Amino acid sequence: MASAGVVFRHLPLIKQSLIAIIGNTGLFVKFVCVLLIIGYGLSFSEAAVEVLSVTPGYLLPPTFWLWTAFTHCFLEVRLWQVCVDLVTLGLCGKLIEPLWGSFEMVLFFLLVNVCVAFISALFYLIIYMCTFNPEVLFSVQINGMAGYIAGLSVAVKQIMPDHVLLHTRTPLGKVSNRHVPLCLFLTALLLYLCHLLEGLYTTMIGCGIAVSWVYLRFYQVHSNGTRGDMAETFAFSCFFPTVLQPPIQVVGDAVYSCLVRIRLCRRPVRRYDVGAPSSISISLPGMDPHDAERRRQKALRLLSARLNQDKSEGGGAWPTLDDSPGSRAQSPSPSSNPPSTHSSTLMSKSSKSVTIAAPSDATELPHPPSQASMVPPLPTSSSSSSPASPPSSSSGPATATLVDIEQETSPAT
Repeated sequence: MASAGVVFRHLPLIKQSLIAIIGNTGLFVKFVCVLLIIGYGLSFSEAAVEVLSVTPGYLLPPTFWLWTAFTHCFLEVRLWQVCVDLVTLGLCGKLIEPLWGSFEMVLFFLLVNVCVAFISALFYLIIYMCTFNPEVLFSVQINGMAGYIAGLSVAVKQIMPDHVLLHTRTPLGKVSNRHVPLCLFLTALLLYLCHLLEGLYTTMIGCGIAVSWVYLRFYQVHSNGTRGDMAETFAFSCFFPTVLQPPIQVVGDAVYSCLVRIRLCRRPVRRYDVGAPSSISISLPGMDPHDAERRRQKALRLLSARLNQDKSEGGGAWPTLDDSPGSRAQSPSPSSNPPSTHSSTLMSKSSKSVTIAAPSDATELPHPPSQASMVPPLPTSSSSSSPASPPSSSSGPATATLVDIEQETSPAT
């Protein structure tokens, strides 16, 4: 009754907070939040708690209450746990669901919660086998989203490992997302030792961390067909402080070798792109390695398309001749014309005409006479301003021919 009074007293504030957090999330996260609120309402009934929670003795034969492995996660018996679950689902859902998609979110949710239920039940069965205490099998009721919340912390560590949460210096350095799973487990263990929290939540958090890491490390299927995330920053030893990583790495490698030998795990296949433009791998902070590779390939395609476009626009056009002296010096002459002809053409471009000296005897012109404009010889004053004509090889008199450049398409010889 006291819990119900607290709920009704803070109902407007709770409603406003939930609308603000869950308003921009996906459909799956909203659906889970609604079921979580309904499950908290059912927690006031002892019969509903017994039917929806996982009881290790009832999960085993001959009863086989297997549906409790799917329903236990929606049942929370404390209000502060409901608030923590809703806030965590809202924040992590906005981050993870756009990257993974709805199907992967549903698969991860079901996999973590079902595995947490069975592994926790197996853990209490082992305790019963050691103590022969029947209360361990029939008095413990596994419920809540503690295991899934721990699994989400591992997923956030994979996506944004270097995001700093607490800038204040601690004995272990700054607190970032890579430290959240271990801090969560140690906090639950410390509260259990101080008799402030049941040992059930410590068990669920430990199982959720282990299950989510194994799935994300070895079995998660990506869009490019690969499985898992074999990055060194996502190794099991990276969950611990730097000082403890070398011995934990040795133990982890030994366990992994045994699992590979009995074929529960398989060795990762290293893929190298020999056709890549460089041997440098690009790793963006806070992003999956496969997404970083996809973005790198996209950037290379855009760069190649831009280069091809620039080449097609400016590669086929010849530079035009300008009247300025600087452009005349830089502009190349066609290979088919002799150097002397090109220079004489440039010198006479200002007057739009050129004077050519022809020998007295008959010579064959390169073009028919109809293409040239024949004019009488120029006066002495006009011819003196034109370039000097080369000497004639014959003894006869020379005639001057004025060729209009605007009408003559071929260079004069």
